[in-house]
Amino acid sequence: MVDLKKGARITGSARDKLASDLKKKYEKGASIRSLAEATGRSYGFVHRVLVESGVQLRGRGGATRSKKK
Repeated sequence: MVDLKKGARITGSARDKLASDLKKKYEKGASIRSLAEATGRSYGFVHRVLVESGVQLRGRGGATRSKKK
């Protein structure tokens, strides 16, 4: 993982490296929240980086209700 200072602006090649790391981990099943916590960044930042890198985001989890027949 890229070494980040909390709140530091991340641009250029450092951002590209971070985006590819986050993308790999997300596609292996890590949640956005766990990635945010691991990198010390916000949920919104991680979400934005994933979207920018073209990741197909998973739907929200939780209980789903099926229609009664």
